Amino acid sequence: MRNCSSETDIARLLAGLTDDELVFLLGDWQVWARDDQLPPATMAEAPWRVWLILGGRGAGKTRAGAEWVRAKALGVSPIAGVPAARIALIGETLADVRRVMIEGQSGLLAVHGEAERPRFETSKGRLVWPNGTVAEIFSAECPDALRGPQFAAAWCDELCKWRNAEATWDMLQFALRLGDQPQVTVTTTPRPVPLLKAILADRQTVTTRAATAANAGNLSPTFLAEMERRYAGSLLGRQELEGELIEDLKGGLWRRDWIDDARVEQAPLLRTVVVAVDPPVTATATSDACGIVVAGIGKDGRVYVIDDRTVQGREPSVWARAVRAAYHDHRADRVVAEINQGGDLVVAVLKQIDAAMPVRTVRATRGKWVRAEPVAALYAEGRVAHAGRFDALEEQMAAFGSDGRASGRSPDRLDALVWALTDLMIDPPEPPRPVLTPFLRRL
Repeated sequence: MRNCSSETDIARLLAGLTDDELVFLLGDWQVWARDDQLPPATMAEAPWRVWLILGGRGAGKTRAGAEWVRAKALGVSPIAGVPAARIALIGETLADVRRVMIEGQSGLLAVHGEAERPRFETSKGRLVWPNGTVAEIFSAECPDALRGPQFAAAWCDELCKWRNAEATWDMLQFALRLGDQPQVTVTTTPRPVPLLKAILADRQTVTTRAATAANAGNLSPTFLAEMERRYAGSLLGRQELEGELIEDLKGGLWRRDWIDDARVEQAPLLRTVVVAVDPPVTATATSDACGIVVAGIGKDGRVYVIDDRTVQGREPSVWARAVRAAYHDHRADRVVAEINQGGDLVVAVLKQIDAAMPVRTVRATRGKWVRAEPVAALYAEGRVAHAGRFDALEEQMAAFGSDGRASGRSPDRLDALVWALTDLMIDPPEPPRPVLTPFLRRL
């Protein structure tokens, strides 16, 4: 098919095939896959153990991983000479394995024909093929579950999001001990985590890369256009769309591993919650965004970043309503508003939207870098945790430079984060003084 020079040649070729041949052709991944979705040949003089597929969001990584497992399970040449008897499927959580790797649109159940499709035994956490091949599912949340079982192949999805990445990877290596040449395929959008760097540097790793745009035929055109409009050229775009491994900014205040190592799924009960707002200078659709970040202190003394409600700079009433929504949704104790640009107007706008909402005003007297330094130190000490992922905010943190900008732009989300953490940990408001009766004052 790839050697056909025109649609006419393809039509002529298809017209000469029988129904059975057409069914076989349509199901032959080797014909339809892009080169980056096919594993390199395994040669005796250059065997590989790990096939690392780095790609942007929607680049077709999951389909490539699922088709590789299918070929291994069924013994499809040239990927496998004989079926792999036992296979491991590992994701960030068991729910992710089921939702993406097995039942997803490009998952294992979808890429098999009716006669060859495996049976998903949910209660046992495994797939069973008609030929007897078994694939067991595992979560990176429980590395020790990989103690005991043994496999001839494994598929690891979104490795850069794994919580116990190194431990899970190590346990898998001990379990890959069946067959002549156990192999593992890793599909992930890259992040500069130590495990990914180690895998990349291993001489038995082969790597293929794909950008989101390479899979344009299977994606919404409006999605691609919007992603390009928003993120083209940014660090987040290079990572999430181009599949590029972005290292920490040299000389930057934040390191990604500080954020990743402390990350939690959900914050504990918080004793104080604030909504910090960094208003835009102007009110146009192309102006700076209005940074809105919510954070709170837990009983353990750590600060938890729990939401990013940042909105693009528009009419003041728009971002004021976003602040009010964040305040009520998280039952915050106060709003912290930077008033360098708008002065009393900022408070007036917020009070007009919700007169009962307590607002503490702050004014920047030092540069952004100087204000951010003590906040970055809190991250370095492990005293701040992100409850969930905030990709746009974390991109600004990673790209924040000594010029006070992130990737050439104003770091609006980061500014709001700095105000929130400064209010909670560095310069908290003084507690209200008790009201004394005239008698007590005379004493």
